[in-house]
Order: sequence, then structure tokens, then C-alpha cells
Amino acid sequence: MILGRKLTGKTMKFLLFMFVGVVHLLPLASGKAIYGNGPSQRTFQEIKEEIAHYGDVAKSIINLTVYGKAQNRSYERLALLVDTVGPRLSGSKNLERAIEIMQQNLKGDGLENVHLEPVKIPHWERGEESAVMLEPRIHKMAILGLGSSIGTPPEGITAEVLVVTSFDELQRRGPDAEGKIVVYNQPYTNYSAAVQYRMEGAVEAAKVGALASLIRSVASFSIYSPHTGIQEYQKGVPKIPTACITVEDAEMMSRMASRGNRIVVQLKMGAKSYPDADSFNTVAEITGSKYPEQVVLVSGHLDSWDVGQGAMDDGGGAFISWEALSLIKDLGLRPKRTLRLVLWTAEEQGGVGSSQYYQLHKANSSNYSLVMESDLGTFLPSGLKFTGSDKARVIMEEVMSLLQPINITQVLKAGDGTDINFWIQDGVPELSSGLCVCDCDLTWADLAICDP
Repeated sequence: MILGRKLTGKTMKFLLFMFVGVVHLLPLASGKAIYGNGPSQRTFQEIKEEIAHYGDVAKSIINLTVYGKAQNRSYERLALLVDTVGPRLSGSKNLERAIEIMQQNLKGDGLENVHLEPVKIPHWERGEESAVMLEPRIHKMAILGLGSSIGTPPEGITAEVLVVTSFDELQRRGPDAEGKIVVYNQPYTNYSAAVQYRMEGAVEAAKVGALASLIRSVASFSIYSPHTGIQEYQKGVPKIPTACITVEDAEMMSRMASRGNRIVVQLKMGAKSYPDADSFNTVAEITGSKYPEQVVLVSGHLDSWDVGQGAMDDGGGAFISWEALSLIKDLGLRPKRTLRLVLWTAEEQGGVGSSQYYQLHKANSSNYSLVMESDLGTFLPSGLKFTGSDKARVIMEEVMSLLQPINITQVLKAGDGTDINFWIQDGVPELSSGLCVCDCDLTWADLAICDP
């Protein structure tokens, strides 16, 4: 979900502490395992005491990551992949090459049950694209077409612009939009609110007869850098081309419109969708010693958009998930429940790979003790977001207290993730990692190419 600031070894280490320190212990703290019927049911005091006994294990993980051979390992692994493969767009040869490399890497790391699970994924390519403002002056604009957008005719679309700041304003001015290019200059309040314009902007513009839509990039800050991401068409509504423009150009056209200037833009997009492609979710495990049928899932997505190398979105999340298993293996530890790594495919297209994984495994959802996803950017963390029962939250706080030596102990609310929301809806406890404490969904959207 983020592609932005430089990834540092120190940042990666701290995030690994969060993943590994919790992953090894949390099988003890699953809401389902604790509060279900049968021999797993225990008192909170018993659980608290057992968690405390893992203090030395947590310290050994920290020491290995800070001072041992694992220092900066995940960063170096990630750098090698992104330098070798580059962008990993859904349906591309680059993505399939990355999957092949990761399967080899996981086997070479000595992990168990390494395999690929087949998935059908979208195949969309942006092609050549450009936008030029012809009136009131000539100005070449930076744009990025949105995922799944159709293209324009070869000669492009040349039309007058209607600038709006909200869907409500578009509805009020609907008759003025017919035959024009709608430009959305929505204010940025938070990611969740602003991203609706990227997701739904083309549909709403098409409903009032627009020929195309240009959306202000979903960002609180810009250095003339347009963002990309997925958008969705609606059945029964004409499909029109859609792209993101920079914050600067959206603001400029808004100012021009407020002065009564006539704005004309020529938009050319060579975007095209192809038949769904074959791909894979990549899976590896450390089999549990006591409850091997029960699963703690850690994950990140391997695909990326095509206009960056995907180091942060979501290479960082994928590789720290791998590192969690590597550290446990290196220390000779064996978790009580199976620790499963899944590297999702086609997350950027709306969680396609994870959706198909859920359909394949949902019959066994009662065996999933915890699901984790890292896809909020790999920055200096302050804690973990958690979704689960109040009882499970109290236990999670005890687990996180083991990370006091590195001051990462907060248990925040409202954990979620595109690739694991299916499991949350089934009542499986969930953690999101790789975040800083903030009052919005993605404070780093202004630095990066973002998705939902």
C-alpha cells in the first residue's frame, strides 16, 4: 500500500521484532484456542504466566536480529529481489518470475511445505498515456492511469473540463458534465475518505455523461507525483477512461475554473485489459509441535504496480513475513501451532489472490488462530493493530510486553487488511503490523503510489 521513503536496516529490524516476537508466542494467545471448549481452555493467570516464561525467547530473537547474522538480512534479501525483477504487476512476466524466485528462496531457507497454490488474476496494462491542457494555455500534465481503466480512442479525447470538489457537487452540476472531462479536486482529509474518488470517480462521472475522469491523487502532500491504484467500474454504467493527476494540477485547474477560464484537455490512454492470467500464492511453513493443524498466518503481497519497484508496497511486508519464519528456524525454535507464510498475488487488484485462498481454505477457518498482514509501509513501528475479543486483547497486551526492551508495546484498535479481512469476518483474531500511531489510515500516502 506504500511505495515511498527509503527502507532502512534499523527500521526493518524493529518491524521484525514485532512480527517474530509476537508470531512465536501468539499461538498461545489466540482467542479461539483460549476461550473454546476442551483442553485448550485456561484461565488468564495461567496464560499470563506461560507468556512470561517466553521472556528469554523474545530476548534471543531480538539479539539475533540486532547483533547476529540476521542483522539487515531482510533488507538485503528484498534489495536483491527488487533490483533483479523490478515491478511486479498482476499478470506480468515479472510477477511470475518473482514468484519462482521466492519459491526457490523459501526452499533454500529450509522452510517446510513450500508450495504454490494456483490463482487466476487480472491482466491489465497501461500502455502509453498522456494529458495536455490546451486551454487556457498549453501545459503537459503528469498522469497515471488507474488499474482496470479502459483506454481512449487512438486520437485521444479532447474536451472541456468540469472541476468539482465532491460527488455532491457533481450531482448538482450533472447537466454541465455531459460531454466533458470531469476533474475531481477533492480535499484530502484522510485516506479512507479520499480514496473513494479514485475507486468510484469514473462511475459517478459516467452516470452524468462525462467522457473521462481525472482524479486528484490521493495524497496529503505532493512533489508533482501522480499516484496509481485500482478503480472499479459498475455494471450497467458506461466505462470511461480514468487516471490520477497531481495535486498541483488539480489545484491549478480548480483556480482557473473559479476565475471563469475555459479549460480544455486532451487525454490519451493506451490502457487495455487481457484475459485473466495464471498465477500463484506462495506458501511456506514451520509445522507446529503440539497443534500442527492449527495455523498462525503471517503475510504480505508480492505483486506491485508497474511504475515503481514495489520495495515498500509490499516488498517490505512480504520479506519481514518471511524473516519471521527464518528467525524462528535459525534459533531452533518450534512453535506449538503451525506458522504459515503466505505471499499473496494480485493484492493491488482488490485482494484477488487472498480471496481465492480464502475460498480454498475457509472450510478450515476454525483452525486459524491468528492472521497477520503487513501492508501499511515498513516504517519505525510503535505497536500493532489488533482486531479480536476484549479477552484476546488483554492477552495480546501481555505478549507485547515482551517487546519492552525495544519499546514496541502498544496494542491499537481496528486492525484490518485487504488480504485478511475475510478471516476477520469469520471471527479470527487479526494483527496489522508496520505502522506508526496516527489518526488516519495512511499518513504516508503523500509520499507514495497507493492503493486501497
